Amino acid sequence: MDHRLRRERIAARLPEIGIDALLVTRLPNVRYLTGFTGSSGQVLVTADPNTSVFLTDGRYTEQARHEVPDLQRGTYLSNFPGAFAQACGDAGVGRVGFESSGVSYRLHGRLAAAADADLVAVEDEIEQLRWAKDPDEIALIGRAQAITDEAFERILAKLVEGVSERDLALELEFTMRQTGADGLAFDSIVAFGENAAEPHHHPTDRALRPGDVVKLDFGALFDGYHSDMTRTVAFGEPSPELRGVHEVVARSQQAGIEAIRAGVSGGEADAAARAVIEEAGRAEAFSHSLGHGVGLEIHEGPSLRRSGEDVLPVVAVVTVEPGVYVPGLGGVRIEDMVEVTADGCRVIGTSPRELLVI
Repeated sequence: MDHRLRRERIAARLPEIGIDALLVTRLPNVRYLTGFTGSSGQVLVTADPNTSVFLTDGRYTEQARHEVPDLQRGTYLSNFPGAFAQACGDAGVGRVGFESSGVSYRLHGRLAAAADADLVAVEDEIEQLRWAKDPDEIALIGRAQAITDEAFERILAKLVEGVSERDLALELEFTMRQTGADGLAFDSIVAFGENAAEPHHHPTDRALRPGDVVKLDFGALFDGYHSDMTRTVAFGEPSPELRGVHEVVARSQQAGIEAIRAGVSGGEADAAARAVIEEAGRAEAFSHSLGHGVGLEIHEGPSLRRSGEDVLPVVAVVTVEPGVYVPGLGGVRIEDMVEVTADGCRVIGTSPRELLVI
């Protein structure tokens, strides 16, 4: 990945923001700009690439040497504010932006006390750059989704009477790791029967019974990138009402997918999908947004939410995940990631979306 080019894009933004440098502390953003995968790292991006510097603590000196070879590097023991002040002085910067979502009140005070510089809060500069994915990122997201697809195909054989939600969630994790995942993209949601009416249910000891709907929301982590998919299947013949709910959600998702293209707002896509559910008389049962971006984080921009103003760029990767949840009966969500194109979008993944009856 071209980390230098990404830093150059941020450096070109500095005059418009009104700062001499930007301190990046959120780890997904540090990784995006440098390739560093450790748990402690910061980067000071300046207009001059020769004065930009990567900072980390002594645990990661050797790792940084391998992962961040194209930046000057500084190592500190415990005094990050002191190292930051030194980097600002060496670069000759007097007005430094910091990520408002990545610097605590306490750290801000320590940075301000250490450095002879004005600190300026900056919001979402790196995050918005990350909306549009480059080819390497698309490939890694695709690999994460391929693992997820394979895990879904394999897990269907584990749907047997008496298995618990908790045990099936463990099977999902094992299967994804077995097929190449570095870990889980997020804690898997496994919900049987009436528990499927909870959009974000935590797996319990509830055992699978004939006639249950089974909602599976899960994803794989691969080389830093995430996947996210939801499928709802039936264990035995479902009730006519649940079949009807699944059909409505399937049509809603298709409407959302068809509404997505570069230049469309997230709110427009949400409205297209939501209209199908509203027309079916289930408006109150769709209680969350249509979707969100996926990449180095499982939830990132752009957002597809009601009246949302985020404009979808080419090669953004977003989820399309409408759902209908009926207390006491169960719920249905169907979710896929799509890659935004100039004239539409491409569904990432191959798992079937129709209602499967096991």
